[in-house]
Amino acid sequence: MLPLPPATGGRREGDPPGRRSWVRLDRPLPLESGGVLPGVELAYETWGRPAADGSNAVLVLHALTGDSHVAGPAGPGHPSAGWWDALVGPGRALDTERWFVVAPNVLGGCQGSTGPSSRRPDGARWGGDFPYLTVRDQVAAEAALADALGIGRWAAVIGGSMGGIRALEWAVGLPERTGSLLVLAAPAAASAEQIAWGALQISAIRSDPAWRGGDYHDAAPGEGPHGGLGLARRIAHVTYRSEPELGSRFGGEAQPGEHPRQGGRYRVESYLDHHAAKLVRRFDAGSYVALTEAMNGHDVGRGRGGTAQALGRARMPALVAGIDSDRLYPPAQQAELATLLPGADRVRIVESPYGHDGFLIETGQVGFLVRELLRDRPNQDRPDRDQPDRDQPDRGR
Repeated sequence: MLPLPPATGGRREGDPPGRRSWVRLDRPLPLESGGVLPGVELAYETWGRPAADGSNAVLVLHALTGDSHVAGPAGPGHPSAGWWDALVGPGRALDTERWFVVAPNVLGGCQGSTGPSSRRPDGARWGGDFPYLTVRDQVAAEAALADALGIGRWAAVIGGSMGGIRALEWAVGLPERTGSLLVLAAPAAASAEQIAWGALQISAIRSDPAWRGGDYHDAAPGEGPHGGLGLARRIAHVTYRSEPELGSRFGGEAQPGEHPRQGGRYRVESYLDHHAAKLVRRFDAGSYVALTEAMNGHDVGRGRGGTAQALGRARMPALVAGIDSDRLYPPAQQAELATLLPGADRVRIVESPYGHDGFLIETGQVGFLVRELLRDRPNQDRPDRDQPDRDQPDRGR
């Protein structure tokens, strides 16, 4: 039997650093909602070597429960292998003999960057006092990271899902610092349905008695809001996969050795339980709430004259791709982006039975898009489909 999970699955003081580095902002970060966030640190990882003028730097942005570990094996400090490992390295789509790849852990996250589980300047944990963040605040922190690394302009900004939302905000808010753009499975603004799914997940966490208003981080093992976080993950995971895939894999069958009429589970329930149990050991419930709130508030047109006018600012070369089976961020939302972004010609469609998770699983097709963006397109017209590891998406979003 596994030991009880710690109160938070986020990184704690004294944990191995892995291959992370850190930068500490030299001043408090002003927040869009008012006030400032003091003592901000961002964890990040890099691959390749920067050019003297920083012109070969590529920013890769992770999804909701991902982190900076885009590539590399599991090991001390990194319980899972990189979530886009097939894309980063010599000769790969993000060729580290040519590109300097940078991946930060998002502000509000829990794998090294300042978030609810972090300590404030006075030594206490932020917990329930952690301020409301917007996507624009997160990008402002990433811009400060770029400043610290001496990168005035990214050759490309790339992201999927929540990472795609931040990539889009980079292009609209800081177009002069965004050389090119790849947005995967992300919208111009959160829809009512997407906000509803996020609100359900937030409510699941906050309804857990162990939530304690967000001040649970120093509780004993097993006494964190694991039930609420696990339920939030179950809700989310259904939206991440497609109905045909769930039907073909699980149908209405009972889990072997169990009978639903006698308190047992269906196979699909066991699958959701598995992903919930994994997440509570590697993620923080407070970060899940903070990041979901930021995603729910996403709207590139807010205060910028609306979506069309805002996207008109982003004149850099751009590729926009959707997943044909994505029911969380359906391809129509990416088609809108491709129509309104001046530097995009058309929406690309990634073919996948795996729903929204296709942006993580279909690395062959995604790699093809990355090469096209970076003007290093291979000779073949279409890559072979990779054989996916069905558990891989739990690492990346």
